[in-house]
Amino acid sequence: MSNKQAKIAIVGGGVAGASAALYFGKLGLDVTLFEKEPSLVSGPPFCHLHAGGNLYREISDTQCVTLLKQSIDFLRFYPYIVDYRPTVIVLPTSDSGTPEALLPRLKLLTQEYKALIAKDSANEMLGKAENYYKSYAKADIEALKTKEPVSEPQNCDEWMIPVAKNIDLDKVQFPLIMVQEYGLNLFRLAAGTALTLEALDTVTLHTQSIVHNVQKNYELDGWDVSFVKEDKSQTQHFDYLINAAGFRTGKIDDLLGAPCKAMVEFKAAYISHCDSFDGTKFPEIIFHGERGTPRGMGQFTPYPHGYFQLHGMTKEITLYEDGLVSNTLVSCQPKLGQDFITKIEKSWTKEETQKRTYAAIGHLSQFIPAFSKADVGSKPLFGAQQIPGDDPTLRVAEVSFPRERYARCEIVKVSSALDMIDAIARDFVKLGFIDEVVVVQRNFAQHLHLDDAILSQRAETIAKERTYPAALANRTVPKG
Repeated sequence: MSNKQAKIAIVGGGVAGASAALYFGKLGLDVTLFEKEPSLVSGPPFCHLHAGGNLYREISDTQCVTLLKQSIDFLRFYPYIVDYRPTVIVLPTSDSGTPEALLPRLKLLTQEYKALIAKDSANEMLGKAENYYKSYAKADIEALKTKEPVSEPQNCDEWMIPVAKNIDLDKVQFPLIMVQEYGLNLFRLAAGTALTLEALDTVTLHTQSIVHNVQKNYELDGWDVSFVKEDKSQTQHFDYLINAAGFRTGKIDDLLGAPCKAMVEFKAAYISHCDSFDGTKFPEIIFHGERGTPRGMGQFTPYPHGYFQLHGMTKEITLYEDGLVSNTLVSCQPKLGQDFITKIEKSWTKEETQKRTYAAIGHLSQFIPAFSKADVGSKPLFGAQQIPGDDPTLRVAEVSFPRERYARCEIVKVSSALDMIDAIARDFVKLGFIDEVVVVQRNFAQHLHLDDAILSQRAETIAKERTYPAALANRTVPKG
């Protein structure tokens, strides 16, 4: 079969589905993408390029090294969604760990980054390897505290000035560590993938479309996919099915009778606004803590115009009681409680938005006292996430193939999307859909002929349509 004859169905237009459609559409395959919502990339919130996984002390070094490689690949593939500002890792005095315990992993990641650059100089996406991280003793921070913030920070010390001026130095352990893990903008990814896919004549994009049945077609050796769009049901035949339905992945598995073991976790991040804080001058700040306790990790993510996205890994903020559920013997689809489905499909109550956002503000302002003046900025960013297997701490996963001509996407972090695509491409080679030489010649950034003004306007439009502030669609720091 030549590549122009291979018809690929992708169910779900999140990061996994949209990236796969973009990649395989560029290869010349006949791709149809089905998305339930009006726009792409509308799933659970993401804001961070995990270029080393330093947010997660509990995961293995192996997962961290994989996240580093995947993040560099993702950054090369989608440079227009990255905020080029660093992340500061802070351990509170109440934490049982020590900053020194983080250093062996950081040294390992520095060496791995050097090796990736030696392999391909284009992998130098996080600055110089010797600057991957920097430690700051208390005397260093005290010295920076006396300096005036700069309008456009250019180096680690300039980024650290607002941290030195605003955190309570009596509540944190030293050294503080700055690492080159950057921000990711969800709305720019939604806009950029849509603009690119709409321009590809090899891709058919069906938004506001629900796939309600999939049947194996033994005669034609593929799948008959039935979907509803504009209140009309129709069925089309495809040679291959990619299930990228996110937390609804199990519903497709059930239609196919595919074996499965998975969990679904409801996730939320809270949008705050503080007039006295300029997000374009702040790095991201992570305050480590024990997940699920009142001292859970706090995440402080800056946006322009005084907006900040907040996580608090406590049950009063980001983690929900009964928010993590597993599939059953009866169904591959883990069943979230109705209150979570109501949030996802309809809306949040004003009361819960205020309660959890102010809880997040309180959690972060114990370390950043002046931030206690912040208010609710908008409704939360939220969604549910599929996690393969039975380990909720898993951060590296890509794809599985439980049926012939069927790929089940199982990315946990958005940066895993490229490894997922590579695995599916290898399956396409076996089936004769594409030539092997095409797989190894991944042409990064070939799809990125996007006008930044058009992209920015589309991103702001998507944010407003989802009733979020337009500022969340703006990058704090473009490259260079």
